Amino acid sequence: MSEICPKCGLPLEICACKAIEQEKGGAITIQLVPRKFGKLVTLITGLPSNAIEGIAKEMKTKLACGGTTKNGEIILQGNHKDRAKQLLINMGYAPENIVVK
Repeated sequence: MSEICPKCGLPLEICACKAIEQEKGGAITIQLVPRKFGKLVTLITGLPSNAIEGIAKEMKTKLACGGTTKNGEIILQGNHKDRAKQLLINMGYAPENIVVK
């Protein structure tokens, strides 16, 4: 017997909760922030809190950079604004919900 989605009650194979959440999600903001000693970091906010760890891990791997998650934000070392936006689009987030500052 397959597992059941706690949100909609459908089997996980046909559940569309994750896709719906990504489509209707709020604005995701990507911005470049200077830190100590003039170093730049890419700050990503507005992602669903239950998916931040997985998204951060995948981004760090694909962008070949260091980073962390704090207070519902992803912090990537270096300037990765454009590439981070493209990765989020490839993960299924709507381009119109992603704002690059």
